[in-house]
Amino acid sequence: MALVASFGAGLLGAMGMGGGGILVIFLALCTDLSQASCQGINLIFFIPIAILSVILYSKRDLIKWKVAIPFAITGVCASVVGSILSNNISDSWLRKGFGVLLLIMGVKEIFTKNKTS
Repeated sequence: MALVASFGAGLLGAMGMGGGGILVIFLALCTDLSQASCQGINLIFFIPIAILSVILYSKRDLIKWKVAIPFAITGVCASVVGSILSNNISDSWLRKGFGVLLLIMGVKEIFTKNKTS
């Protein structure tokens, strides 16, 4: 089961869709880890891939740094606040919130039309 979840997460991540959803869901359902721990493990896996992606995209001049830097700073600050909040919220509420977020994203994807170039 772990092999299938890892493969699915890696496949989605390589396609640019993010495999963290699969990893978090698998860890939450198939292990006795708390939701916060599942999300923390996902973030640990994300960091090296993010660094590699920034290096590769930067080498191809595909990053507009004047746009990216404010978003990166805001994202880091929001991550710190989110980490603090997640430590003060019960595991049950974290699971429910994560589920609602996945549901909203799924519904949005279903009803969003693809723009072809």
